[in-house]
Parts: sequence; C-alpha cells; structure tokens
Amino acid sequence: MKVVIAIDSFKGSISSLDAGAAIREGIHRVFPEAEVLVRPLADGGEGTVEALARGMNGRIRTVTVTGPLGTPVEASYGILDASKTAIIEMSAAAGITLVDESNRNPLYTTTYGVGELIRDAVTNGCRHFIVGIGGSATNDGGIGMLQALGYDILDKNRQPVPFGASGLSQIATIHDTHVLPELKDCHFKIACDVTNPLCGPQGCSAIFGPQKGATPDMIRQMDQWLAFYASITRETYPNADPSHPGTGAAGGLGFAFLSYTNAILQSGIQIVLEETRLESCIKDADIVITGEGRLDGQTIMGKAPIGVAAIAKKYNKTVLAFSGCTTKEATLCNQHGIDAFFPILHTITTLEEAMHPETTRQNLTTTTEQVFRLIQAVQIH
Repeated sequence: MKVVIAIDSFKGSISSLDAGAAIREGIHRVFPEAEVLVRPLADGGEGTVEALARGMNGRIRTVTVTGPLGTPVEASYGILDASKTAIIEMSAAAGITLVDESNRNPLYTTTYGVGELIRDAVTNGCRHFIVGIGGSATNDGGIGMLQALGYDILDKNRQPVPFGASGLSQIATIHDTHVLPELKDCHFKIACDVTNPLCGPQGCSAIFGPQKGATPDMIRQMDQWLAFYASITRETYPNADPSHPGTGAAGGLGFAFLSYTNAILQSGIQIVLEETRLESCIKDADIVITGEGRLDGQTIMGKAPIGVAAIAKKYNKTVLAFSGCTTKEATLCNQHGIDAFFPILHTITTLEEAMHPETTRQNLTTTTEQVFRLIQAVQIH
C-alpha cells in the first residue's frame, strides 16, 4: 500500500509536516510495511515558508528589516538552495499582526521591509521567488518595496517620498536608474487569491482599507492617490494595468509586482502544488490524505485540501481528509473530490485544550489508526 499525505497546517496548533507525521504514525500502527509519503502543503498564506522550506530540504533565514511602522522587526523567509528559490510571506515584514489595533493607519504603514527581504535573498543567490501577499497592514501600492529595491520614487523637490500611502500623494517622478541590477534576472510567483483591482469600489482602499484603520475620508484620498500613481507608472511601463485582477492585493502590492518586476499572480495552492510536484507522487498512490484545521463551506473555495483532491481525482484515487473540526457545510467537500472526512476530536474539551500541539498530534494519530483498521477489515473480508 502506498499512501500520500498532503495536509495543511492546523493553524495555531501544528504545522503541515507535523500533521503529516502524526497521520503516518497512525497508518503504520495498522500497516507497518506501507509506503507513506508526507509532502508539505500550504496555500500561500501563513505557514507557507515553514512548509516549503522544511518539506523541500531548504533552510530558514532570519534578518532584521523595516517593519510596517518603520521600526525594525525580525523577519524570516525560506531558501531552497538547489533551485535558487526564496519563499517569502510579505506579512513577516509588513503584516497587520505586527501592528497593534490602536496604531493601525495605512497612511503611514510601509512595505519597505518586503523589499529588504527580496534584496537579502538576491544577495544570497536567489533568482526565483514565491511570495505570499496576504495579511498586509499596508495600502502604499507597494512603493515601499520598490524603494527598497532601488526605485527612485521622488516628490517635486526630487526627494524620496515618505513611507505609507501618504507618500503616494507626493509622487512626481519614478526612475529605475538605481534599481538592484540583479532584479532583471529575478522571476516572481505571487500567491494571490483575491481578484480586486487597484482602484474603485472594489479596489484595495475601499475593500481592505477599513480593517487596516482607514476612515471613509482616507479611503477616498488613497483611492485617488493610487489612481495617480498608476498613471505615472504607465508613463514608463505601458503594460501596467490597475484594473487587472489582483492588482489590489495587499494594498496594491500586487500592482507593484506586476508592473515593476517579472511577476505573475497565481492561486497560492496552485503555486505550492506545482513547486512540490505533488501530482507525480499521487499518480501511483492507493490512498491520498489531506485536510486542514477546520473543514467548512470555505474549504471548497480554492483552499489547499480541494487542490489536493482535484489532482487525486485525475487519477481516480481515494481521498480522505482529517480536520480539527467540521461544520455542517463541510459535506460540500464530498462533491469536490474528498470521499470521506473525519474530525479528530474524541471528547468534549475547551478550544485551548483541543489546539494544544500534543493533543492534536495524538488525536490525529488515533483517528487515523481507527480509519485504517476499518480499511484493513474491509480488505480482509
């Protein structure tokens, strides 16, 4: 028997690879000789760096960069030396969780630290990048990142504009004379699962601004500033398109990547599935196992377990899923490639107790063991 495990992290509890190891132990309690392959899984958001770096023989590098408020923060990213690939979560340098709610103000929060992470990765030999851009505290159109990469974004006095969305209001010219030379050789896959344009009623300011601390007046101003920034960008980069789906991601960071770098926007799970070459592992498997912390109606909306199931069903494989909990809507997963799913809680407990890492590992192993005992019994008969 060959089993392939590709399960997402149980956020706040255990990582993708730890969950996979717990499931593998449960299988081996019943089928000691089974070939069980654990592959990393993530959707481009939180946990992607750890999953891909650990799961693909990479390493984690931690550096000090400029945080969203302009003060230093420690940020980690992954490096896959064999393919010269860096794995970056923009939230490590410019995430909303780095800013106390009382200090959230997109007029001043910056993506400069994201550019510093990219520079550091380039210095360490990376030329390919996987960048997750969810969870930002910023609405600066990515100008902070561009400044860190060497773009001269100048006001009417030919001085660098200040950090944050307020800097957008002062842009007079943008030059690439001092851009990091290696940037032209770099290619970026941007994990982006939103389709918002840069500006307008569905743009980043209107839709995501309020959660970042923006008032209605600020939203109106920022939207106008971003539109002007896009028009200046098009003067040098005619293909820049602020209406392209995803340009509004991360406060306009999607627009900056598409306009100023060699970048493509893709679904996060599709990037991860391609990079980990999961399909080649699944082709000759007997059973495929996936899951995440909570299976619900949102799971079928392009989340990681459904991506795994879609590949498995190309080869008519049986797909099982494990999760910390489920909702009534989780039954929709049965219509999207997951043949059966199993919540792992065994007793009434508090959320804190249920999410304790050791409890989660034990529950995963025990539940998996019982499912595979059933499989064993069916095979015998």
